[in-house]
Amino acid sequence: MTEPLGRRERKKAATRQKIADTALRLFLERGYDAVGIRDVAAEADVAVTTLFSHFPSKEALVFEQDQDFERRLTRAVTDRAPGEPLMPSLRREMHALVRHCTADGAAPIWRMIDASPALRQYEQSMRLRHAESLAAAVAADLSLPGTTTACRSIARFVIDAFSLARDAEDPQAAVDEVFRMIEAAWETTGHAVAGASSGA
Repeated sequence: MTEPLGRRERKKAATRQKIADTALRLFLERGYDAVGIRDVAAEADVAVTTLFSHFPSKEALVFEQDQDFERRLTRAVTDRAPGEPLMPSLRREMHALVRHCTADGAAPIWRMIDASPALRQYEQSMRLRHAESLAAAVAADLSLPGTTTACRSIARFVIDAFSLARDAEDPQAAVDEVFRMIEAAWETTGHAVAGASSGA
């Protein structure tokens, strides 16, 4: 069970959300390149140092749920019910993430990201980091001594499902389509990796 946040943590979370909401509003109103860090801090009524204590870069302001999404993906592995297969759990979480990121109002944000080389590069590095975290969680789930190429490959396929689904006409159907291929690959590689880890 998640422990309730204390007063200090709630205040910190509220400040972080206020900064992120302010930044996104300014970026959409004026254009990403036309807004600086000082503009965001002034509009949110916080010091620049406070902004940087919550967000390491201007790009991070756009992807403010980065760490939450990464945790959700790894928890789909680590916190699934005993005996629940891995891929259905990841598929379910990916459906939820895609629903969130294709909801009403999301399109202008993605257009902004697609139009900015800096944001596209940040998103790419973020997805690679998510894939590495997911691969490590899968390896640990299989009791492997380290992250294998098979784990990394499957993790990258899962992360790529997000980008492919986001651009599809029917995002949820696209998730299912991609996961059918992922699950077929996992049927081949996953059992082999698991067998190797157990010495079978």
